[in-house]
Amino acid sequence: MPTAVGVTIDDPTTATSLAPGTTATTGVEGIGVGSGAEVDGRTPIAGFGQVAATITAADGTECEVCLLAAEDDAQRARGLMEVTDPELGGYDGMLFIYPGPKDGAFWMRNTPMPLSIAYFDQDGALISTVDMTPCEDSPNCPGYPPDSPFTYALEVPQGGLDELGVAGDGAILRLTGRTCPLAEDG
Repeated sequence: MPTAVGVTIDDPTTATSLAPGTTATTGVEGIGVGSGAEVDGRTPIAGFGQVAATITAADGTECEVCLLAAEDDAQRARGLMEVTDPELGGYDGMLFIYPGPKDGAFWMRNTPMPLSIAYFDQDGALISTVDMTPCEDSPNCPGYPPDSPFTYALEVPQGGLDELGVAGDGAILRLTGRTCPLAEDG
């Protein structure tokens, strides 16, 4: 069933758009402040949903992941600001989902933890990756643009992209559902 951004979600029971799902949404002032109740062995960041996905590496190896989902303007603006947990509450990363291809860059304002980012196009094909350096609460933080317009951006603690199969050209991101399987330790 096609989503609003042209990627197939394999779970036929999911809606066609990726509206917030498994965590309680909050007002803009509450986005990312604290954490939500544990869900299937993971502790979500307040105000964010989740999405299950598969990343296929260039060599064909598949990695199933459970990602925090930043799907609206407020969630995408907040992202992983002020997050210091390198385990991300048991999630594999945060996926920023846009309704279509977008130009621009990510920055690390008020983000104390070093992150790596992978940009994907509307079909889920990897565009480029970059490591990002923490920056204090300053309007002068550097931007980290992709090599071309993107529809998805995946942030993980710095160095974590290889573990998920996002290394080198040819990686593919495929969204598979709105809920994730039980965490290994949950």
